[in-house]
Amino acid sequence: MYTREEMSDIRRFLHAQPELGFEEYKTQRFLLAKISEMPADHLKVETWRTGILVFVAGDAATQTIGYRTDMDGLPIKEETGLSFASQYDGKMHACGHDLHMTIALGILSYYAENQPKDNLLFVFQPAEEGPGGAEPMLEADLFQQWRPDWMFALHIAPNEPVGTVTTRQGLLFANTAEFMVHLGGRGGHAAYPHLANDMVVAASHFVTQIQSVVARRIDPLDSAVITIGKIESGTKENIIAERADTEGTIRTLSAEAMNLVQEHVRKIGAGIAESFDCTVEVEWGSQYKQVWNSDKVSSFMSFSEASHDVTFKQADMAMTGEDFGFFLEKIPGFMFWLGVDSPAYGLHDPGLNPDEGAIPVAVHHIINYLNDEMGG
Repeated sequence: MYTREEMSDIRRFLHAQPELGFEEYKTQRFLLAKISEMPADHLKVETWRTGILVFVAGDAATQTIGYRTDMDGLPIKEETGLSFASQYDGKMHACGHDLHMTIALGILSYYAENQPKDNLLFVFQPAEEGPGGAEPMLEADLFQQWRPDWMFALHIAPNEPVGTVTTRQGLLFANTAEFMVHLGGRGGHAAYPHLANDMVVAASHFVTQIQSVVARRIDPLDSAVITIGKIESGTKENIIAERADTEGTIRTLSAEAMNLVQEHVRKIGAGIAESFDCTVEVEWGSQYKQVWNSDKVSSFMSFSEASHDVTFKQADMAMTGEDFGFFLEKIPGFMFWLGVDSPAYGLHDPGLNPDEGAIPVAVHHIINYLNDEMGG
């Protein structure tokens, strides 16, 4: 089994070489090399696109338990100043997937040397941040061949101290949907606005109007968020823009609210097109299912509460998005937060710097939990 120092080295290598969704070629090769060094008597290893599935055969199996980790980085320029900072300009492991993969390898290294009672399936999933790897991986024949009876995963929590795990039954993470809106009109000279069709103005009205959806269309006892994170338009101060492109995200606590918000985004887009005599195209990007923890989480919560190695806290619902929800829609299981003590720099921040002390905490806690679940 890996030592703490070996896991730190693994994490730092992975952190320095982040790759975007479905581009995790070097990451995949590195992980495969590490897995190939482990005892292979009861391991079966297969690749799926840039991901990996590792089946660990139990010696008296009555079930198959899945454990999933994500692999991809984000298109963010790192600003940590670490000696092992990203070597790829504009790419960073800013969501903790480097820690996630290291933890999975640490757990796997133990069960490669100590055959479990039940079957285990380690899922190294690409493209969690986009365009979304969980859904196609779930549907793949290879995954279905080893389909687990239940599965679980973790996500780092920068705002929680090392040694803390937190989760809850039911809804943990929100439904999410990314969208792009493209507006097209007629450009012209700023001195002759009556001869043009200003897409800066049209886009501004669109952004303002969609904020009313949450305030006036969503049940106050439900919850939803609409954020426009990017607007691009125009070329010069005295040229009326003929194009405007916006990018945004929707987060809701219910599938019904998601459907309602998306319907009104389309309707408002159609209204803007009519009002400003322009074209409006709404394009939908990645859409992730809610992360819904099944009853299976209760055993993890009870085990964690009784453990002397971690501090357990009841989690709140979060508007965070995670494509692990696609797995949990079809397979019972759960996700939990792992404290990494980086409160000043949260997820997707260029300064995120998780405490590596969380890695052995997670590895040992999960191994102990699995052994308890398998009666070992």
